[in-house]
Amino acid sequence: MQTIVIGHRNPDMDSICAALGYARLKQLLGMPEVIAARAGNTNARIDFVLQKFGVEAPLFLSDVAPRVSDVMQRNVLSVRADSAIYDAVLLIEQKQLRGLPVIDEQNHCLGMLSASKISHHLFPPREEAANARVIVTSLANIVKTFGGTAVVGELSEETTEQILMVGAMSADTFSKRLERHKPEKVLVIVGDRDEIQMRAIDSGVRAIIVTGGLPVLSSVKRSAKEAKVAIVSSPHDSATTVMLARGAVRADHMVGAEYVSFKPDTLLEVARAQAATLTASLFPILDADGVLVGVLSKSDFIKPVPRRLILVDHNELSQAVPGADKVPIVEILDHHRLGGFASDAPIHFWNNPVGSTSTIVALCYQQMGVPIPPDIAGLLMAGLISDTLNLTSPTATPVDKQVLEQLSKIAKTNPAKLAEEIFAVGSPLLTMTPKQAVTADCKEYEEGGKRFTVSQIEELTFSHLAEKQAALIEALDRQVRNKDLYLAALLVTDINTQNSVLLACGAPEFLPRINFPSLAPHVWELNGVVSRKKQLLPHLLQCLAGM
Repeated sequence: MQTIVIGHRNPDMDSICAALGYARLKQLLGMPEVIAARAGNTNARIDFVLQKFGVEAPLFLSDVAPRVSDVMQRNVLSVRADSAIYDAVLLIEQKQLRGLPVIDEQNHCLGMLSASKISHHLFPPREEAANARVIVTSLANIVKTFGGTAVVGELSEETTEQILMVGAMSADTFSKRLERHKPEKVLVIVGDRDEIQMRAIDSGVRAIIVTGGLPVLSSVKRSAKEAKVAIVSSPHDSATTVMLARGAVRADHMVGAEYVSFKPDTLLEVARAQAATLTASLFPILDADGVLVGVLSKSDFIKPVPRRLILVDHNELSQAVPGADKVPIVEILDHHRLGGFASDAPIHFWNNPVGSTSTIVALCYQQMGVPIPPDIAGLLMAGLISDTLNLTSPTATPVDKQVLEQLSKIAKTNPAKLAEEIFAVGSPLLTMTPKQAVTADCKEYEEGGKRFTVSQIEELTFSHLAEKQAALIEALDRQVRNKDLYLAALLVTDINTQNSVLLACGAPEFLPRINFPSLAPHVWELNGVVSRKKQLLPHLLQCLAGM
């Protein structure tokens, strides 16, 4: 069972660092199956911090919804195209299977061999019984199936149409029946009837199968050799030999070429809906090259998905990685408002109103009595500094300050210097496109049936904002239209002056309700506002409540 620690979509520094820190704690506590992941791209500042402390970025996951690969059977039982269906029957019976994939030498799936189709071949309806004597396979396969041995001649490996004829009648009747078929296709199954054996040789049949392990006269052997007619000895009686011989048909001649397959990354929900409409009970799983990598039976759909989530830095499914609502969420660490999350079972949920989730993760190490590794201490410092603007944000608490001091000692890193290094890395307004700027650290909310997003970027100065302002407003407007939002807002924060500028697009009846000084259409001045969570979001929610 894999457990994934993951932050919100469009992750910020705190989300990334908290996921890495908490996953490492779980691993140190003896849970190697726990991994850190991210639901979006990193940015220049995050990359700088990861490189500084020598930690790889979390695994990128665009969707965690259950896939076919999560429940499919990987140890696939299959048969080769040239295998006899007798071998398939034994495999189906031994393993209690409903069918088998048929593959070629490169493991490409040719189709499905179903138990019902095999049963139809071995026990045909009365109206089809006359054709039951005709099988397509090689003489070598037939002899192998009933465990026979060659007495005269070689056993051909060539796959051709073979006609089984039992010589259980008078010689004259046999000759008349033989005239109905091309003798070179006929396999005569007979006991120690010397006259029938000789007439078969004279007619030029493909082979004579002598049953019961009975001896063959020397004169018959000589005649067969001269006429190039093979003689085979079967250890079984004639009835058993015929039954087994019919099981020598090649699998690829009985395969159902029309079948439904799935890819490993097919959503399990999609596969389940399609399979429910089909009578087939077994489906091959093929990779992009058509190679068989697994099978899926209808009973596999009820298997538990081997994946669980631990959410950090958010608790609203609208902000979670796509598919989070389809897998168990077993823990949440967050410092934001409660977003109406519900679970089927009790879970560990720590919602602490501190300045960052990285602070909470550091407290988890203390609570569990686990020393914080220096590289993780550095990451948690970065997450805390980024989310609290180095403790200058109104969201910062005495707990954040205390934790930052402890982390700095472990990481042997000065907080002020680290903050300076982080915020000196690239201006988002200069290094990002307008679309990236409004989506890089974007959180989605829903209140009173109205969906809206609030993004935030931090700058060292507003000097580049004027030249980018029109493009940013256009990007926000596109986001409103493309995602059918009530509002899309971007908070641009100057970390030196502790002031912000708000850009927003959305419902015309709502924008005038934003109670901050207006600088221009869609632009407001927010002096002293630096926190999306504690300052801007409550104001927007209050505006919405009055609608």
